Amino acid sequence: MTPREFSDHREYSRRFSAYRIMEHLALIAIFTVLAVTGLSQKFYSLGISQSLISALGGIDSVRSIHHVAGMLFTALALQHVVVNFGGVLFFQQEPSMLITFKDVQDSLHNVRYYLGLADHPATCGRYSYKEKFIYWLILLGGSQQIITGFILWFPVATTKYLPGQFIPASKVVHTNDAMLIFLLTAIWHIYDSMFSPDVFPLNKSIFTGYAAKRPLEQGEAATSERG
Repeated sequence: MTPREFSDHREYSRRFSAYRIMEHLALIAIFTVLAVTGLSQKFYSLGISQSLISALGGIDSVRSIHHVAGMLFTALALQHVVVNFGGVLFFQQEPSMLITFKDVQDSLHNVRYYLGLADHPATCGRYSYKEKFIYWLILLGGSQQIITGFILWFPVATTKYLPGQFIPASKVVHTNDAMLIFLLTAIWHIYDSMFSPDVFPLNKSIFTGYAAKRPLEQGEAATSERG
C-alpha cells in the first residue's frame, strides 16, 4: 500500500483497517464495562466498589450489566475467530499474529539490549512479540473467561452435565484470571500504547489506522521499488 505523509513529514503505512479500528474500540468499551462491574463484585468490601455498585443501581443491576457485557464480548470473540479463520483459509490472508521463532529471538535480543549487551533494540515485524503476547492473552484468556462465566451464570444447568466441583473451581479461575488480564493489560499494554518514550503521549495507530514507518521498513520499500 502506498505510504502516506502526515504533517510531521514522516512516512506512515496503513496498519489497521476501518474494521480493525471499530473492533478494537468495541473491545475497549466492553473490557472497561466488564472490569468495572466484575472487579467491584470481587472487591465488594472496598468503599469505591460499594459506591460503584450503588451508582449502577445495586448488585443485581451490576450483575445484569456484567452478563450483558459478557454476551457482547462472546459475540465479539466469535466473530473475530470466524473472520480471521475464514480470511486465512479462503482469502489467503497472512496469519500475522502467529508467534514465530523470530519473536523468541526478538524477545531474547531485547533482554540483552536492556542489560546493555546489545547496541540496539530488536527490529520486529509488523507486530512485535509484545503485541502478540497481549493478543493471545486476550483471546485465550478471554475464551477461558467466557466458559467459566457461563458456568457461573447457569450453575444449575451446568451441574446436569458436569460435577458440582466445577462451580467453585470456575469462580476461582474466573476472578483470578480476570485480575491477571486486567493487570497485564493496564501495566503492559497501556504503558506501551501511551507512556513508552517511543510513543508518548499516545500511539494513535489504532485510531487513525496508520503507523510511522521504521527506517528499516523505508529502506525495504526503497529496495523493493528499485527491484
